[in-house]
Amino acid sequence: MIAGYLARDTVLHRIPVYIKLLALAGVGLTLPFIQAIWPLVIGLALVLATYCACGREALRRLKFLRMFLLVLITIAVIQAMTTSWLAGAISVIRLLIMILMADLVTLSSTMQAMMDALQPVLKPFRYIGLNPRKLALAVALVMRFIPFLLAIWRERDEAYRARTGRKANWRLIAPFLAETLRLADKVAETLDARGIGTQHKGSQ
Repeated sequence: MIAGYLARDTVLHRIPVYIKLLALAGVGLTLPFIQAIWPLVIGLALVLATYCACGREALRRLKFLRMFLLVLITIAVIQAMTTSWLAGAISVIRLLIMILMADLVTLSSTMQAMMDALQPVLKPFRYIGLNPRKLALAVALVMRFIPFLLAIWRERDEAYRARTGRKANWRLIAPFLAETLRLADKVAETLDARGIGTQHKGSQ
């Protein structure tokens, strides 16, 4: 159920997870301040080159971008209508860089490695009654489940197209959310069954 990790021995896989997470956070904070398109195009090219360096299986993962196509086009059109097409292109490239970088972290990091990297950062939350391990698990799960949720959307999108011959629209949102909630319930049950939801009650 929890997908995303790609077992490979690449330079990206050998980089410590905390460095990859810091790079992702740093890029996320920096992108809004980049107003020129060419630095963003170069950044996107570097991200795509990283996929190439990770092999064919990593490149095949880029198919998930089709799930964002409608959203990206909508953003570009709205930006073009309110400001300019250049602003729309800049917004789309920013989103692509963040989406792809997050996926690179996911495909090159195991769940345990991500938790080990996040726990030290989340330790201060212990002083307000929260369990750093559970918080690290929650963050890691969110990142790990993104590809799986995209797969759910793709399945519903393809079924809708096969049934109606039209592209996906807002009618898919309700069943998608329902499926996501069912998935969340199953994950919660699994964690409780393994004792994760019941341990360290005093730290909750």
